[in-house]
Amino acid sequence: MHGVLSLIFWSMLIIVTLKYVTIIMRADNKGEGGSLALLALINRQIGGKKRWTTGIVLLGVFATALFYGDSMITPAISVLSAVEGLTTVNVGLEPYVIPIAVAILVGLFAIQSHGTARVGALFGPVMLFYFVTIAVLGVIHIMDRPQVILNTLNPWHAVHFFVQEPTRAFIALGSVVLAVTGAEALYADMGHFGRRPIRVSWIYFVMPALLLNYMGQGAMLLSMEEAQALETVKNPFFYLAPDALRLPLVLLATMATIIASQAVISGAFSVTQQAIQLGFVPRLRIAHTSESAAGQIYIPVVNWALMIMVILLVIMFGSSSNLAAAYGIAVTGAMLIDAVLISVVLLQLWNWNRFLAIGLLALFFTVDGLYLGANLLKIPRVGGSRC
Repeated sequence: MHGVLSLIFWSMLIIVTLKYVTIIMRADNKGEGGSLALLALINRQIGGKKRWTTGIVLLGVFATALFYGDSMITPAISVLSAVEGLTTVNVGLEPYVIPIAVAILVGLFAIQSHGTARVGALFGPVMLFYFVTIAVLGVIHIMDRPQVILNTLNPWHAVHFFVQEPTRAFIALGSVVLAVTGAEALYADMGHFGRRPIRVSWIYFVMPALLLNYMGQGAMLLSMEEAQALETVKNPFFYLAPDALRLPLVLLATMATIIASQAVISGAFSVTQQAIQLGFVPRLRIAHTSESAAGQIYIPVVNWALMIMVILLVIMFGSSSNLAAAYGIAVTGAMLIDAVLISVVLLQLWNWNRFLAIGLLALFFTVDGLYLGANLLKIPRVGGSRC
């Protein structure tokens, strides 16, 4: 447990905070983010000196295709897993999980035409309350085992996990990756929300709340008897709350996952607009939803196509555990490709010190490669799922 918690902490620090929030988000294309923004930036800066190689172009396009996959799977698994929390309140509600999830998703896509600003104004207070709540729940359980924090912060526990049980640790990465998914969406959403608001909210608010909650889940499981912990591990998040508050937590988590899904949907709009500008996608009708922010857009065709695919995923896979088997490959593949593209930016455009740049890139390639490899192990399980 200590090794897994340490992997979660250092993965969030290296992948999300260092790689994306600190470094990659500096590489914008006129305020826009995403893999295609990196491609456009490279072309604009060195296009006159060096032609794009076919390999770099294909990598950027492939990363974009993977992000579209993420845009389909994230809303499906997020909303479905939250609604499944109802079964921790009453097992008899299980037959209603899929219909409720589908209804929520239809409503989510139906409000996209109102624009990011209006949707954000509606959801903002909910997210504030949600992150405060999960942080408090985590702290309550951490108080039972305060040493969990120190064990989590110590990278030796992650290293020791790999040294002692390399196979289990490698396989565990396929689940740990769920803690860092959304990093590419943060970058792709830069045109909607801006670099500074994303950085500030992540570093000072979102990341601390998430880490406290993960540590609290670990402390809770360590405090339980083995049989009880095994029964709880399927939905440990909801068991952080006492029985009387579990239903309100389920409802709050459902609203939060709706908002999290909003991020990848708006990211898909931004990526599609960039693909149109670069000539990779035919022209589509784009509606600008803000008079002051050019990056806030709505693309009807993309919105409804995503909705259909997301609903199909929910119905075909049937549960978040089945979807989790398919989840991660698209995310980690896009992250690895982003590492390739940012290496061109660091070494060719920004002319960073080569020792520093190569050291960072070696770290990124190692971590991203391990995560991609661990998620490729899920392919047989995907084939054996309900779909």
